[in-house]
Amino acid sequence: MTAPHDWTTTPISTDILRGALDLEQTGRGVLPHRLPAQARRQIPDGQLAMAESQPSGVRLAFRTRATAVELDVVATKRIYPGAPPRPDGVYELLVDGRPAARAGAPDGDTLTVDLATMSTQTRPGPVETLRFTGLPEGEKDVEIWLPHDETTQLVALRTDAPVRSPRPSGRPVWLHHGSSISHGSNATTPTGTWPALAASLGGAELINLGFGGSALLDPFTARAMRDTPADLISVKIGINLVNADLMRLRAFGPAVHGFLDTIRDGHPTAPLLVVSPIHCPIHETTPGPSAPDYSEMSEGRLRFMAMGDPAESAAGKLTLAVIRDELARIVAQRAAADPHLHYLDGLDLYGEGDHAELPLPDDLHPDPATHRRIAERFARLAFGPGGPFTRREG
Repeated sequence: MTAPHDWTTTPISTDILRGALDLEQTGRGVLPHRLPAQARRQIPDGQLAMAESQPSGVRLAFRTRATAVELDVVATKRIYPGAPPRPDGVYELLVDGRPAARAGAPDGDTLTVDLATMSTQTRPGPVETLRFTGLPEGEKDVEIWLPHDETTQLVALRTDAPVRSPRPSGRPVWLHHGSSISHGSNATTPTGTWPALAASLGGAELINLGFGGSALLDPFTARAMRDTPADLISVKIGINLVNADLMRLRAFGPAVHGFLDTIRDGHPTAPLLVVSPIHCPIHETTPGPSAPDYSEMSEGRLRFMAMGDPAESAAGKLTLAVIRDELARIVAQRAAADPHLHYLDGLDLYGEGDHAELPLPDDLHPDPATHRRIAERFARLAFGPGGPFTRREG
C-alpha cells in the first residue's frame, strides 16, 4: 500500500509560469494566454482566439525537493464530426532540463467544430488530475510543459514538498512569432515543436507566439511583441498570408515594414531575425487560398490544396516565392540603417531536397522528424557561430 502524501498546494501565478503573456482567472482556475488582454479584445476570428489560448511553449517552472507532483487541469478537447478522434494533449515533466515523465488528460471540456459551416458548440467537462511520482530526491528544477495544441485551464498544483520560484537561468529570452508550423502542428509533444527544440539547442528561454493559421501581420501581435521583454526576436512570415489569401503585394511590403517598426519601438537594438517560408510545393508558385481536402478524413488523413491560379501572381497575388524575394529586399533595405536586423531564407531550414526525403504529410505541415530537422538547422544558423543570436562578449 502506498503511503499517503503530505501535500502542499501552491497558487499558480506568473511566478512559476513561463512562456505566457497573460494569466486569466476563470471560474475553475487560471487560463494561460499567449496574447495579452488588450490584443485579445481585437482578435477578429475564432481561429486566432483558439490558437493563442493553446499553450505552445508555456510551462510551469519551479524549484523543489518534491518527489511527487499533482496538477489538476481542465483540457479542451476538439471534436470534428466525421474525423477520427484527436490524440490527447501531452504534458511533459522535465527534471533539471531532462525529460522525466509524460501524462495526459483523457477528458475535459469539448469543443465540437462543424467543418462544413465552421460553427462550434462547447460542453463543460470534468477536472482531471495528472500525477507524476518517483521524481529524484533532493533539490531540483522541475518544468511541466503544457500541451502545445490543447487549451488548458490550470486548477491546482500540489507537491509533497514546498515549491519555490525557479532560479534565474541566465539564458537569453527568445521571442518568436510564426504560423501553425511554429505553433507545432503535427508535432507530438510540446518539447518536440521546432521552436522548443531550437531553444533547447540554442540555450534560450522560449516565448512562442506561433499561432495556427494566424501569422497575418496583425498590428496587435506586433504591439504584444513590442511590449514583451526579450533579448532575441524572430518573425517567420509568409505561409498564412498565402493560404488565407489575405493581401496583395502592394499591401504586403508596407505591412511588413509596419510590423517591424512596431517591434523596434520596444526593442531598438535587439537582434531581430526575419525568416521566410519553408518549402511548400502547393504554394511555391500558386497563390492561395488553400482549402482542406476532406475526402480521406474518415481514414484519418487530411490534406490541403492550393485553390489559386499561378497566373494571378502577375496581378499581385502572393506566392511563397514572391514573399521570399520581397522579404529579402525589405530586410536588405532596412539593414542599411539597422545593423541588428537579419534575414534567414526558410529554404535553408527545409528546402526542395528535404521535401523529397521528408515530405509534408498533409502538404502543409511538417512531421516530428521534420520539426527536429528545422530546429537543428535554425539552432546552427541563428544560435551558432556567426549567427545573429550568437552571444557576443562585452
